[in-house]
Amino acid sequence: MQHYDAVIVGGGPAGASCAIWLARLGLSPLLIEAGSRLGGLSNDNPFADDWIAVLPGVTGQQAEANIAQSVKAADVPVRLQARARSARRTDIGYEVDLVAPRGAAETVCGRSLVIASGVRARGLPGYPADARWPGVFIGPGSSIMAQDYAGLSVAVLGGGDNAYENFVYVRNRGARDVQLYARTVRAQQQWVARAGSKGVQVGPYEVDPVARIVDGRAYDLILVFYGWEPQAGFADALGIQRGERGYLCTGSTTAETNIQDVYAIGEVANRMHPCVVTSMADGVVAAKAIQRRWERGTAR
Repeated sequence: MQHYDAVIVGGGPAGASCAIWLARLGLSPLLIEAGSRLGGLSNDNPFADDWIAVLPGVTGQQAEANIAQSVKAADVPVRLQARARSARRTDIGYEVDLVAPRGAAETVCGRSLVIASGVRARGLPGYPADARWPGVFIGPGSSIMAQDYAGLSVAVLGGGDNAYENFVYVRNRGARDVQLYARTVRAQQQWVARAGSKGVQVGPYEVDPVARIVDGRAYDLILVFYGWEPQAGFADALGIQRGERGYLCTGSTTAETNIQDVYAIGEVANRMHPCVVTSMADGVVAAKAIQRRWERGTAR
């Protein structure tokens, strides 16, 4: 079994940034990604992210291609389509068991473990996290944008920015009828103002995803925007401290968890406002902390 200075689980902006910095600092990282491409949630964002000062007009998918190019240029070894199944501490670091395509198993080992496995869209309460139904979309992404809404009745569920933004989006795409259901309102006032009050219901409601019924009314489509939840179950056995919402707790200056040599970066830790820029910064913080730790160990 080959050993690395750090095994990084998650190939989004945070994990890729950490891997690049570690490689260029002279350490040996291994980057693991469950999907077929690096980039994380950026792969499902076909729109230009004009919030990033150095990348005007660049879409999430273009940013994903840049991430893959940067990782390659830094000579970082990558395991794509390798899902982390479990992690455990050993005398020399951390072993991570991977499941590759067709069920092939592999175990990798690193002196440090970096968890950058991100978040997934939160589904309907009371159903399995991966439950899906025809005509029901869970979370934002390119599938929402590719859908033809002309002449359809659509229910949008959620009270955050994504729900209000997509309510306005669908309403402007020729839908026959659009209704927004929000138990509470958490969206920014700019989106609340754009949405207006027509077609907006605030308060309790019931959902039947199989029949596509909300509060007794049938819809052609239901769009669910209930926010995000961290996905780091593979590391549960390590005993990492979590906050009230399930995000991994870390030190503010190191990104290290309560478990020595285990770091959590990007949206799985929710350390800062979630976006590409802050995730990349998180990767740098962890890389520098790992470098300092192993330099101190070498000097002894």
